[in-house]
Amino acid sequence: MRRSALVFLWVVTVAWAAQIYTFSTATFGGIFTTWLLSQILRLVHATVSLKTFILLHHLMRKSAHLTEYALFSMLLYYSLGQRREWRRKPAIWALVIAGLYSLSDEFHQLFVPGRGPSIFDSGIDTVGACLGIVIVYIVCRLDRNRPEAPKEEVPVKSSL
Repeated sequence: MRRSALVFLWVVTVAWAAQIYTFSTATFGGIFTTWLLSQILRLVHATVSLKTFILLHHLMRKSAHLTEYALFSMLLYYSLGQRREWRRKPAIWALVIAGLYSLSDEFHQLFVPGRGPSIFDSGIDTVGACLGIVIVYIVCRLDRNRPEAPKEEVPVKSSL
């Protein structure tokens, strides 16, 4: 992989980690996601009971954990220099880094007003990271099985 591409991948990965940190601030707490879900329901002209709203809100928040860490682990895997071939070692490192980052993020929430740490959320984050690595694995396997495009033959001029 070219150095510029690798640097770019690391910049995107670190930016995503910073975004995860931002999602853990008071700005993106339960009040915000309650407002966001109500706006989404209003946009699609849907009315739900309070019980259904609470369930949807819970699913939305936990799905966000899964998604953000799936993307994070995928970015980590590719930032560790992997491109098309599946490699177990960078996959494990990506999972370890994502899991540790998740724990540090939950620790960070100890100090955020209106937020609190949750080992359950860290578990969801880690499952999301695993999901991201499974997606990478599938993509690598599919890419490996894809036939290469035929190379165009260049006519050779004869000097005779």
